[in-house]
Amino acid sequence: MKTILTAAALCVMTALPALAGLVKVESRHSVDATINALETALDEAGATVFARVDHAKGASDIGAELPDSQILIFGNPKIGTPAMQADMRAGLFLPLKALAYEDAEGKVWLTYEDPVMMFKGLDIKPSAEFIAVMTGALQKLSTAATQ
Repeated sequence: MKTILTAAALCVMTALPALAGLVKVESRHSVDATINALETALDEAGATVFARVDHAKGASDIGAELPDSQILIFGNPKIGTPAMQADMRAGLFLPLKALAYEDAEGKVWLTYEDPVMMFKGLDIKPSAEFIAVMTGALQKLSTAATQ
């Protein structure tokens, strides 16, 4: 029993920092409309959308169910390249991603990783200019997608 409790405590302790690094913005729109609006905002900002993944459709394809959820994978080399120049391991976190999903109460959320927390543990200072640029861009894009 002690081993199970220790394992459970370790799981919670390792999950909490990851959750603390997520930014969650409520959307006024459906999941599809939120991702469409984000894609439009990214295009207008000169970013590249690399992929759009519909998790609910994937689940449906195997006969399973998930609430509506889609992820957009995107980036801008003008912002991401300096991060990788600072530490090549930043490439593990790039391109950026944003997930729109419907929760159990029917609310739609747009969620993404906070750049400061995303690069934590790498040789990148939290005060790096590109982190401030990423943070500002993600805030502006998420507002455009959700309001």
